[in-house]
Amino acid sequence: MSAPAPSPLAIVDAEPLPRQEEVLTDTALAFVAELHRRFTPRRDELLARRAERRAEIARTSTLDFLPETAAIRADDSWKVAPAPPALEDRRVEITGPTDRKMTVNALNSGAKVWLADFEDASAPTWENVVTGQLNLIDAYTRTIDFTDPGSGKSYALRPEEELATVVTRPRGWHLDERHLTDPDGTPVPGALVDFGLYFFHNAKRLIDLGKGPYFYLPKTESHLEARLWNDVFVFAQDYLGIPQGTVRATVLIETITAAYEMEEILYELRDHASGLNAGRWDYLFSIVKNFRDGGEKFVLPDRNAVTMTAPFMRAYTELLVRTCHKRGAHAIGGMAAFIPSRRDAEVNKVAFEKVRADKDREANDGFDGSWVAHPDLVPVAMDSFDRVLGDRPNQKDRLREDVEVKAADLIAVDSLDARPTYAGLVNAVQVGIRYIEAWLRGLGAVAIFNLMEDAATAEISRSQIWQWINAGVVLDNGERVTAELARKVAAEELADIRAEAGEEAFAAGNWQQAHDLLLKVALDEDYADFLTLPAYEQLKG
Repeated sequence: MSAPAPSPLAIVDAEPLPRQEEVLTDTALAFVAELHRRFTPRRDELLARRAERRAEIARTSTLDFLPETAAIRADDSWKVAPAPPALEDRRVEITGPTDRKMTVNALNSGAKVWLADFEDASAPTWENVVTGQLNLIDAYTRTIDFTDPGSGKSYALRPEEELATVVTRPRGWHLDERHLTDPDGTPVPGALVDFGLYFFHNAKRLIDLGKGPYFYLPKTESHLEARLWNDVFVFAQDYLGIPQGTVRATVLIETITAAYEMEEILYELRDHASGLNAGRWDYLFSIVKNFRDGGEKFVLPDRNAVTMTAPFMRAYTELLVRTCHKRGAHAIGGMAAFIPSRRDAEVNKVAFEKVRADKDREANDGFDGSWVAHPDLVPVAMDSFDRVLGDRPNQKDRLREDVEVKAADLIAVDSLDARPTYAGLVNAVQVGIRYIEAWLRGLGAVAIFNLMEDAATAEISRSQIWQWINAGVVLDNGERVTAELARKVAAEELADIRAEAGEEAFAAGNWQQAHDLLLKVALDEDYADFLTLPAYEQLKG
C-alpha cells in the first residue's frame, strides 16, 4: 500500500492576492509540501552544522581545505556536465528583483542572462513572493506587457531571440517562509518555496522554449549543502518526469567556508552544475562573521577600500577561475553596482571608467562573464568581455594552471594596506539605515548614493560596525569605535534624513524602526547570523 499523500500546506497570515490561485494551485502546493517533508529535516541538520563549524573557527581562527575530500580534488578525471546552449555564453548578466517592470527591462537589457532574484534583492513579503512567480510565468507566456499607471510608460518584451536567459535565485537555506506552514505549523524553508513554485510551473514550459529551469544557489557554506540541493533537483525532475540533468545550477561562492570547498561543491552538483560566481559583498560579510572574534588581523577596513585587487580577494577569484575551468564550469565575476546618474555626467564618467577597469580585469583573469546592476552598464561590461572573448562563447579552455593558492592566502585579511576610517563608519551607518528602511517597505534592491544596494551590502555594513566596536578599532581621526560613537553617528544620520525628507515623509517611513534595528544587530553582544532574520519578524505583508 502506498503512503498517503502529504496534507496540503496552509497559507497563514496572508491577505488574498490577485491571481494567486494561478501560482498556489493544489498540485503546486502538494509538490512544495513533498519537498518540505523530504528535505527540511536535512536542511535543519545542515544549519546546526553551520553553528558547529563557526564555533570551531572561533576556537582556532583558521580554515583549511578538507582532508576528507582530498581525493576529489586530486582526481583530474571528473568534469561537470556540458553547458546547455542557453548557458554557453554568459559574458554579461544583469541582476534584479522580479517585479513586473524589472522583469521586462532585464529581459530586454541586452545581457545574456538575467538573475531573477527572490533573495538579496527582494524583501520577502508574501506579495513579492507570489507576484514574482506570476511575473516569470507571464514572461514565458509573453503576457507581461503593461503600462505603468504612474508614468504612462508602456513596457513590452522584445522578440524571443533577443531576451536574456533567466537564472532564478531562491532564498538561502536559513530563511523560512512564514506564510506557508505544514499541518504541525512548521514553516516551509523559503528556498523550497521559491524553487518549488518556479520549477513546478515553468520547467516544462522552459524546455519547450529551448531552455530549462536554471538556478543560482545563494549562501552555500559547504559541499554537503550542495549535495542537498542536488538531491532536491534529482527528486524534482523525477516528480515532473523530465530528464535528469535538465536543471542547471550556478553556486555563489559568497561564504568563506565555501571558498575552501569549490571543487567539492562542483563535484556534488556535477550533473547539474553550470558554474560558480564570485559574490563579493556577501563574501566579505562572511569573513567578518566567521572571524569576528579573531582579533586585529581579521579587521576589514572601509568596505569600499576592499577592492578585488586586495591580495586575499585576488586569491579567492583566481582560485575560482582555476577551479571552474579545471572542471569545465563557467566562472562568473562580481557585481558592478553603480547606478548611472541622470543629472551628473562627471559622476558617470568616473564611475564608468572604474566599472570598465573592473570588467577588463575579470575578462583578462579568465572569467567567462560578470554581473551588472543596471541596463546602462550592460554595454560597458559587454565591451570588456567582447575584446577578450571575440566570437567565442567563453574561455573555459584557459585553465589558469599558473594559479597556486594556499589555504592561508584566502584569509590573509591583514595583507591589505588600508585602515578603517571615520567616513567609513558614517557610510556603514548611512547605508544600513537607508537600506533597512526600504527593506521594511518591501524593497530589496535600493539605489543609495549611486550604488545599487541589497541585503548583502547591509550585512557588511552592520557587521563592520560590530567588528570595529568589538576589536576596539581606532579610526583615522583618533576616535575609538564604541557603541556610544555608533549611536551618535546613527542619531546624526536620522536627523539628516528627517531634514532631507521633511517631517511628513519622515513620519510616513520606517526610519526610526530601521535606525533601531541597525543598532540592535550592530551592537548586540549576541551577533545575529543574518540581519534578515530579525528584520523578517518586522516585515509587514
